[in-house]
This record gives sequence, C-alpha cells and structure tokens, in this order.
Amino acid sequence: MKSKRLFVLSLVVAVVMMVSVSAFACTSIMVGKDASVDGSVMTAHTCDGNYDARIQIIPGQTFEPGTMTPVYVNLCTDTIREPSYVGEIPQAEQTYTYFHIGYPFMNEHSVLVGEATWSGRRELRNTEAMLNVEQLTAFALQRSTNAREFIQVAGALAETYGYVDGGEGLTIADANDEVWLFEICGPGPFWTQGSDEPGAVWVAQRIPDGHVSVIANRARIGEIDLDDPNNFMASSNVYSVAQEFGWWDESEPFVFHKVYNPTPYGSPAYQSRREWRVLDLLAPSLGLDPYADEYPFSVEPDELVTPQKLMAIYRDHYQGTEFDLTQGMAAGPFGNPNRYPTPTSVKPEGMGSLDWERAISLFRCSYSFVGEVRSWLPQGMAGLLWFGEDVPHSTVYIPLYAGITEVPESFSSGRRDIFDRNSAWWAFNFVSNWADLKYSYMMEDIQAKQAEFEDNFFAMQPAVELAAATMFDTNPELAIKYLTDYSYNACTNVVNSWWELAADLVAKYDDGYVGMGTSVGYPTWWLEEVGYGETMKDM
Repeated sequence: MKSKRLFVLSLVVAVVMMVSVSAFACTSIMVGKDASVDGSVMTAHTCDGNYDARIQIIPGQTFEPGTMTPVYVNLCTDTIREPSYVGEIPQAEQTYTYFHIGYPFMNEHSVLVGEATWSGRRELRNTEAMLNVEQLTAFALQRSTNAREFIQVAGALAETYGYVDGGEGLTIADANDEVWLFEICGPGPFWTQGSDEPGAVWVAQRIPDGHVSVIANRARIGEIDLDDPNNFMASSNVYSVAQEFGWWDESEPFVFHKVYNPTPYGSPAYQSRREWRVLDLLAPSLGLDPYADEYPFSVEPDELVTPQKLMAIYRDHYQGTEFDLTQGMAAGPFGNPNRYPTPTSVKPEGMGSLDWERAISLFRCSYSFVGEVRSWLPQGMAGLLWFGEDVPHSTVYIPLYAGITEVPESFSSGRRDIFDRNSAWWAFNFVSNWADLKYSYMMEDIQAKQAEFEDNFFAMQPAVELAAATMFDTNPELAIKYLTDYSYNACTNVVNSWWELAADLVAKYDDGYVGMGTSVGYPTWWLEEVGYGETMKDM
C-alpha cells in the first residue's frame, strides 16, 4: 500500500510540476499594541502583482436557513480574467459588511487582513478542494468580529471544503488589541470532499504585544505550542500530515516553516532580504545580518511604531545600504530603482537562477495599505486603513474607515488592461511609469505632493475623529455618514490632483528638459561610464 501511495504521489507531483504557477509576491507587516506609538495594533500589506485594485464594499445581510452561497477561484485577478465558479457552500445566516479587493482587507468590525503568498510544497496541492485564499478571506471577513474568530472560521471552512491554493499567510489585526499570523496550505492529493480528515493544514501565532513581525513570501511560523491557546492555534492534522509524508519525525523539533515550506520560491534572498530590511529599519540596534538565512519571528522595535513609519518602509529601495537600487549603472543616470522582469534566456551565463535585488516598493504593485485598529474608538472608526493605489513610492495613502459605506467610482471601477482616465489606479500608475523617464527629478515633485496630502490627513485626523466620536454618542448613523463623506472627498481630491500632476509632469519634463527647455543633461559619472564623446574625440 505504501509503495502504491508513493507511486501515485510521484505521478501527481510530476503533473503539478508541469503546470506553470504564477507566483507574485507581497510584503506584510504586523505591529503589536505595545510596539505602536498610540497603543493600536497594526497590519500592512503590499499587493505585488497583476491583481484587482478596485474597492467593492459588500453590505452585510441576513439569510434564511439553508441558503447557499457560490464559491469562486481567481477572484483576486478579476477584471483581468473571469473568476471561475467551483461550487457552493451553506451561507451564514448573518454576514458582515466587508471591503472586497484583490485580497479582501477589512470588515465593519475593524478586522483588518494582509496577505503574503509562500507557495509551499507542491505535494500538498489538491484538485478536489474548493477554497483559495481570496475566497476564504472574504468568507471569514463576512463571518467574524475579531482575529481569533477569523482564524477559527477560516480554518473550519478550509478543513470542511478543502484548501486548493499553495501556501499562504494572512495577517489579522482586530479591536481586541491582537494581531496574528495565520498560515495555511493544502491537505495533499488524496483528500476528497466529505472526508473525515481536514481539507487543509493550518497554524496561527499571535504577535507579542511589544513586538513587530513581517512575512515576505515564505512561511514564518516556527516551533508551536498548542498547549498555549492564547498564542497558538492549529488544525488537528498539523503534525500527522508531516509524519505521513515523511517530512518530520517525533524525535525532532517541529518547525512549521521548515516542514511545510522548506524551499521558498524565487532566487536567493528573494524573501529574506525584505524580512531583514523591515526588521532592520524597525530595530537597527539588533544589527541583523542581511545575508542570514533566517530571522526571528518577531522583534522589539527600537522606537514605537507609527503608521508613517510603515509607509516609509513600504517606499523603501534599500537606500543607504550595499543593496541600494537607486545607485549604479543599473539605476541609470537618474537613479531609477525599478528593475523589470528578466527572462532566463537573456541573463548572463551562469546567472540563470539569480535575479535583481527584490525591493519592498515594487513597480508591479497593485495597491498597498497600512492599517491600524484603535480599540478605544467606536465600532465603525476603530479600524482605519490608509490605502494607496499602485506602487507605494509614488502613491498617496488615503484614510478609509471601517464603517464607511461608499467610495468614489474611480476607486471601485476600471480594468487593469484598459487605460482609463476615470480610474484612480490608472492615475497613479501613469504617474509612476512617467517618472521612470527622469526618476530622481520627477520623484521630488511626486514626494512634495505626497507630503502635501498625507501631512494634511494626519494633521486633520484628531479633529475628524473627535467630531466623529462625539457623533457616535448621539447619532451613529450621522457619524458613519460624516466619515464616509470625509473618506470619499479625500479620495476624490487626491485622484483629481494626481491627474493634474500627471499633466504637469508631461509638460515640465517634455523632451528630456526640466521645465521650459532647461537642460540638466546627465551626471558626469554616468557619461564617463557610457563613453561619452568617445566616437568623436579622434576626428
């Protein structure tokens, strides 16, 4: 029986290996309440890939017992390819309003969720499973009021209906002052619908209150203690699946990421360099080695963390380090940190498995956010998500509260494959791409506009929230309308200004000049490197 099972497994693995799996990448950060400047818990996420960047607010509803709800895969790439219907499951009798996007990120109870793919072992893929990460996240946000409940709901649904994706990590913050990392992968090819065995393997670990953590496309949870339910949760098969496949023996320490994600995808340091950079920027006193294979699950930051600090981290290109992407010939004469995909067929000899340094702020980012949950504020405004379309270094982070009921059409419509001046995403994407022509110059204009808006938002925040909190005491509906109008107008003002900025940049940097025909040429070091004048000096 064992030899037959191994034979079937080898066939399954061979088939899976022939399938091209498109693995994009994200960086998500978690901050405990005692590590933040104001006692909030935080989670943040960059959605790095060709994903749906529209915000859809899906209202909560009540349903009759026995109602079913459809299940889809490929929801995260909607507007690029049609989601596929794979079946249905029982609907909850009560669902909560949630914010749908490539990876759903917030609900009305101020449960905030980030995401990071880690692919996992191909042997655990299952074709009968129904749920992938974006559908699972949507269901859990519709059915949970806090992080623990989110994990329990997501875990139970995945165990019952099967998890079809590779490995994934979800970062969950809530109004109970907790932030968790939830990691999940499939059950293996032999699980079937209706089985008594769980249809997923999952584990969750709470971030210590005084610590920060990061996940960047590889599993991060290490040794677990299921006798400590305050800090760990897991599926009942977390050990047995590892034993069944021969990946772990009881005589050895059980380290989740080594068992279920021993060989992360991508080139060397694709994940670890970002982990190092986030932790080093938050806790430089630790002197973490940028060439290390592993880093602590969480660390105590040197200074209390603000949302602005996380925004700055998301805009990082390793400036001031040996990995600085704004320096050197690859950055060109104007310090462009963007490094586009390079097919193996054109890489230098012997470099086929290597790649450019992978920055935190990545040109192909669909959207990002920095989310904070303040438990002392009323429901509806406890959760605050600072949302930015397109790439972090050239976006503006706009405040969206958990209770708002509407966003402008420019933020809820549009396609990624059709240029559209009515789309907020295209405003930011156009500015970002145009800046590549003369990056170091145009980024000064872009950063000035960023600061203008973001400084104003943070300056206004105390007054806005004091007014809203006062309204919640007497008229909660008016408070929600007030916050909705505030976020709506903020979105509208920013996107209108960004289209104006786009036009200004086109005119100011026309034909390589810097305003009204002013020529700045190129840096002398770059002219020397490219052999400026060499073809003419002997004439």
